[in-house]
Amino acid sequence: MPESRKAFHEELDELRSDVVRLGAMVVEAVQAATAALLSLDLAQAEQVVASCEAADALSASIEDRCYKLLARQQPMAVDLRTIVAILRVNHELELTEHLMVSVAKAARRLYPNRLEPRLRGIIDRMREQATDQLELAIDAFADLDPAKAAALSDMDDSMGELQKSLFRAIFADPAPDEGTLQRAVQVALVARFFERSADHAVNIGERVSFMVTGQLPSAAV
Repeated sequence: MPESRKAFHEELDELRSDVVRLGAMVVEAVQAATAALLSLDLAQAEQVVASCEAADALSASIEDRCYKLLARQQPMAVDLRTIVAILRVNHELELTEHLMVSVAKAARRLYPNRLEPRLRGIIDRMREQATDQLELAIDAFADLDPAKAAALSDMDDSMGELQKSLFRAIFADPAPDEGTLQRAVQVALVARFFERSADHAVNIGERVSFMVTGQLPSAAV
């Protein structure tokens, strides 16, 4: 193999490794943001917001290096699909990180009013579901495994059911006061943030399938 092609594939491998590393950072953000919300720990919420800068820097580096590879190497076929998939997966992870920052910031808006045990339980289950889907998506990407990627869309139904359960719980009070309504709105937004994070995991799965098989999601049978 010519040295230029060897160097190209080494750079691709480094990019894929950095995407996996970014995924691990986002998984950590899911845990930390949820913990900050459930405990109304404002200091921990600030740490989640601050950690977003490191993830954004890594994401920007991945994107920049992908564009440079496209410009220098003009890859074809599988290599081109890999770079395009890396760019898309990188973007999905960056968006998920920002969603978790929004979850952490919700702790500020809810403070000092703690959530009821039922709401806390559902949100914690949403954290677990988001984590499971995100970790599976990252594993599918790391292993180039379309079977794992395909399982993500089925898992997404569980997040949808959790979101419905949370909506029912927050609007169960027949005569809420103004403060209760404000808290309900914040919790409803949190539910949306988790639901969108699960959608991003599904999108990652679709990009993995494209990278491996060359088949676009819209072309799937």
